[in-house]
Amino acid sequence: MNEDLKRYCVRNDATILAGIQSLDDSEAGFSVVVDIDGKVQGVLTDGDVRRALLAGNTLEQPILSHVHTDFLSVGEESTRTEVLDLMQALKIRHVPVLGRDFHLKGIHLLSSIIGSKERSNWAVIMAGGKGSRLGDLTKNTPKPMIKVAGRPILERVLLHLVSHGIRRIYISVNYLSEQIEEYFGDGSRFGCQIDYLRESPDSPLGTAGSLALLPEKPVDPVFVINGDLVTDLNVEDMLDFYDHNEFELVMGLKPYLHEVPFGCVEVNDDRILALEEKPVLQKRVNVGAYVLAPEIVARVEPKFLPITELFGEALKSKLKVGAYHLDGDWLDVGLPDQLKAARGQM
Repeated sequence: MNEDLKRYCVRNDATILAGIQSLDDSEAGFSVVVDIDGKVQGVLTDGDVRRALLAGNTLEQPILSHVHTDFLSVGEESTRTEVLDLMQALKIRHVPVLGRDFHLKGIHLLSSIIGSKERSNWAVIMAGGKGSRLGDLTKNTPKPMIKVAGRPILERVLLHLVSHGIRRIYISVNYLSEQIEEYFGDGSRFGCQIDYLRESPDSPLGTAGSLALLPEKPVDPVFVINGDLVTDLNVEDMLDFYDHNEFELVMGLKPYLHEVPFGCVEVNDDRILALEEKPVLQKRVNVGAYVLAPEIVARVEPKFLPITELFGEALKSKLKVGAYHLDGDWLDVGLPDQLKAARGQM
């Protein structure tokens, strides 16, 4: 265990006084209780100590009986977004990271997830579509508000952005927008500032046109993302990729594999040259996440404009357009089968 983690730990045979000292050293309002071998036994909070003293215990008495042995922890594979999601849902401020041997591998602190590495970039979440391909599921619910694992997809996107340091977020709304605005409000309970770009129900602007509704011109590159994605896209890395390569636009891409269910034949006029049984084709697909230079955003007019057309115009104008390759998980929840996959039903 490294020295930084040790300051968050207290031995299970310690006294209440030692527990108080540990809480003071950690400066986080909690300590992880470990045995002589370093295995985690539970967690101790300021409240636990207060309750112990109010019950008449002295500072010299052992702390173990006042420790929470039934506590929330995560594995090393958990992403910051997943952990932030848990913290928001359970209203907790700290989560230990445990290895398979129950040794402490790290600690997630709400203050460090939300309070550090803040970026000046804005994000725009596109959440105005009707989601008609999902049929009755979106009859009374906007597609981004469909739940996956008990939480709206849009909330997962929002928390993902917050966990990567973005604090000012605009949500482009149209269809059943009141549900989205009522749920998210001003964003304060999610650790960010939310404002809404409201399209006219009779004049949708598309995934790029709604950028013209921003109340002021951005100074920094703008991160744009669809509101119906389930993804662990590294937002910070994508923004850094934009900066380091001096692109004017960047599009997130991911490999898509399709197996042709038939044997394929290569021919030259009437002559067969080769046979290939059920080949697998690979293409790079647009994942629905983009970085745009502030000058590009400022030039967008309030008219219907899909973001793919914006990229097409940039390519025609010989602008420097980057391809960011996403290696992690990604699902565009636009079809019933995709939604089932996101919910783990396939």
